[in-house]
Amino acid sequence: MSESSTFIEKIKASYAPTGSYIYLGAGILDGQVYSDAEVNLSLKMMNRHGLIAGATGTGKTRTLQLLAEQLSDAGVPVFLLDVKGDLSGLNQPGEVNPKIEERARELSKPFSPAAFPLEIYSLSGKLGAQMRATILEFGPTLLSKVLDLNDTQSGVMAVIFKYADDNKMPVIDLNDLKKLVSYLSEGAGAAEIKSSYGSISSSTSGTILRKIVAIEQQGLGGIFGEKSFDIEDLFERVDGKGTISLLNIADVQNQPVLYSTFLLSLLAELFSSMPEVGDLEKPKLVFFFDEAHLLFKNSSKAFLEQIETIIRLIRSKGIGVFFCTQSPTDVPESVLGQLGNRVQHALRAFTPNDVDALKKTVNTYPKSDFYQIDKVLTSLGTGQALITVLNEKGIPTAVSATMLAPPRSVMGPLSAVDFEKLVNSSPMYAKYKDAIDPESAYEILTKKINDQVEVAEQEKQQKELQKQEAQDNKPKPGEKSLVEQVMGATITRQIGKEIVRGIFGMLTGKKTRSKTGGLFGF
Repeated sequence: MSESSTFIEKIKASYAPTGSYIYLGAGILDGQVYSDAEVNLSLKMMNRHGLIAGATGTGKTRTLQLLAEQLSDAGVPVFLLDVKGDLSGLNQPGEVNPKIEERARELSKPFSPAAFPLEIYSLSGKLGAQMRATILEFGPTLLSKVLDLNDTQSGVMAVIFKYADDNKMPVIDLNDLKKLVSYLSEGAGAAEIKSSYGSISSSTSGTILRKIVAIEQQGLGGIFGEKSFDIEDLFERVDGKGTISLLNIADVQNQPVLYSTFLLSLLAELFSSMPEVGDLEKPKLVFFFDEAHLLFKNSSKAFLEQIETIIRLIRSKGIGVFFCTQSPTDVPESVLGQLGNRVQHALRAFTPNDVDALKKTVNTYPKSDFYQIDKVLTSLGTGQALITVLNEKGIPTAVSATMLAPPRSVMGPLSAVDFEKLVNSSPMYAKYKDAIDPESAYEILTKKINDQVEVAEQEKQQKELQKQEAQDNKPKPGEKSLVEQVMGATITRQIGKEIVRGIFGMLTGKKTRSKTGGLFGF
């Protein structure tokens, strides 16, 4: 049997799921595409998570589009991050061109244009339906990441959240957070928490407040608040197709920590609120985490531990997570080890760091009978990838260089007119357009502070009144006090009585009694 025949049989045996699957493309050997060597990914294994990696311009975005389309066709909702604003074309069927025709011939698959149900969201509210989360939903760990706080400041943030929770103060938006920081770091608030929570220094509170203000000045304060995004909206279906929820961040690209942390907050909410379902025939939702390196960069130990826990356990909730980044080395080993499905586009080896990253990437792949992995990774063309996934038994498949199938929708953004029409007609746009300002920590603390001021003012007035009364009752120089006057009058009356008794005793012949028995006691 020839090497090509052996290769085809190996790929067929390795990538032939019995249930529903996603068609990724066909195997390549020595530059030749073998359409019989189909490379498929079992839907049952999509909740075992995955990685899509590769240098800029190698086709990662189109791989995202390909996976999203087929998941939608299978009735699986998808969440995608649109970094450059060029994935909105998913809503319109693609058009045939010479490159697509050539790809179709190589794969022996006819090109069938298709459109998919799409909801477009935005963190600013300018490029889609407004996505918000409350400060409470973010929690102290994620919020510390957004604000770039050090360990000491992160500890203070945890204290602030604990105080708010203990005192039943909803923390909804940045105004709530600023009010809490200010109140607990000075005056009555500082005294209130000193024994139970510890003290907050003015320098720490000042730093936290400045970083909150910086977020507001960049026009991103609206991310925090109500109406908070309801994760149930991610599970919509239209005519049997899973809805593709697209978060457009084209206008906040300069805030990578903010949007990457926001994505993690959504994932954390999915993890905490979804019921356990075990292994399903297909996932309930697949969550694509683009620009993943931004999430892990300069992250605290507590932050990384939170990610690791979510990724390890969320698959039992029927949620699949795919990280998209430039190199597998961008992802911590503890997370990378949980990503069983790998689609690796070309890597570049221009610098010593690139070479080192290439070596580490090679070590993450099973040994191949057909490829030198390092050479393949640096020679893949656009739209090609080195793939290994988990089969239906959870066993890694043979490594295959693959010619990927082209997406069936438009590979680019919608026109400005179509984009605006899609956004404005969306029920989600209307649902989340207007912010709500419920009673929360800001209002509660404002009332509390006002009450404290009022009590202090009353106490001050009472003291001033008492002082004035004391001043009014104080005798003038040379004048007896009221007590002295009363006592003097009493003594005078008593002496008068005794004199009168003596005189009348003399007149009547009666004697006053005394120890000596004489008159007047003499």
